[in-house]
Amino acid sequence: MNEIRTLKPEELDDSITLSCFAFQYDVTPEEREDRKRRMNPDRIWGYFVDGRMAAKMHIHDMRMYVQGVPVRMGGVASVATWPEHRRRGMVAQLLERGLREMKEDGQTLSCLHPFSVPFYRKYGWELYADYKKYELTAGQLPAFDTGEGRIERTDGDWALLNRVYDKYARQYNGTLIRDEAWWVHTVFRQKGRQAAVYFDGTGEPRGYVLYKVKQRVMDVGEMAFSDEAARKALWRFIANHDSMCDTVKLTAPADDDLPFLLPDPRIGQETEPYFMARIVDFRSFAEGYPFVATGREERLVVKLADPLAPWNDGTFRLAVDPSGRATVEPAPGEDGTAVASCGIGTMTAMLMGYKRPRFLHRAGLLAGDAGEAERWERLVPDRIGYFPDYY
Repeated sequence: MNEIRTLKPEELDDSITLSCFAFQYDVTPEEREDRKRRMNPDRIWGYFVDGRMAAKMHIHDMRMYVQGVPVRMGGVASVATWPEHRRRGMVAQLLERGLREMKEDGQTLSCLHPFSVPFYRKYGWELYADYKKYELTAGQLPAFDTGEGRIERTDGDWALLNRVYDKYARQYNGTLIRDEAWWVHTVFRQKGRQAAVYFDGTGEPRGYVLYKVKQRVMDVGEMAFSDEAARKALWRFIANHDSMCDTVKLTAPADDDLPFLLPDPRIGQETEPYFMARIVDFRSFAEGYPFVATGREERLVVKLADPLAPWNDGTFRLAVDPSGRATVEPAPGEDGTAVASCGIGTMTAMLMGYKRPRFLHRAGLLAGDAGEAERWERLVPDRIGYFPDYY
């Protein structure tokens, strides 16, 4: 007998054991107990064969910013199957069930870190956030001039850091809204607790770096700033470590322009695709999405393909009011040259700012009338995705 359901508390051990096997890591007995205390069995879906766990998937209840607006997001993680049960479609069934549960729970967006981009593209998830990886030698570190303000080091002051982070996160699509538990149990554990905070001349925190220095390498786990004065002050702080490190490594958003500001821009840098997103419920997502306010009513028609979520599969009419707010109605009888059409993944990439409508139309991913693509180009705000976290 096969069954998909949430876990019972006594099955959390089985879930941890499967994760350890699938992702090739070990946990101590103390770490296992700590994980069990923080795990919610109602958020873990298992595929059971004859009463034994064969596969499972976690769905975290999170919030993130999209166009500066908080959106509820289902964070898919720890998708794993025991080898003897692989290639039987269990993960596909878990994902389909998970999408239904997310929709019912009001999570209009879902995100995940893919082990394989092609695998999750089959199920409607699409890339939405890249990041840049920088590597600078000590001789390449910039000695920017700084004005008023000061740098102070702190250890684990999540509330102070979050004052800066929250403003920084609103500039991008798909950044998490963090709370104390996320800072303590995830950010600090992954990136370290030691931070340097920049305060402006009025005493307001405007930027920070989380960092570690070990074996003459400075690893900047995160940098966030509100303005260029803060960025320059933080880089000056980093440059002050030139006597104790040979290399500085850090990641940054895909639109970061640091190299242009450096005396020597030929630093080590590469761009890497990172997180994927998927619209769970197109109608609800679009009605909460702030389109560009053009001052007049705009109308869009789109035919979506989404075989895993039938409530998204069909033709929709969007009426966008002068302030940029949309109402969405099914339009099953509407078709013709003035209709754009795409898969749910392409729509996700477009509304999350990963690729512009004009490019998607040129690439053949947003099919239909060129004029309709231009309407989307005019109405979708120009804001890229960034995800400085991991789960």
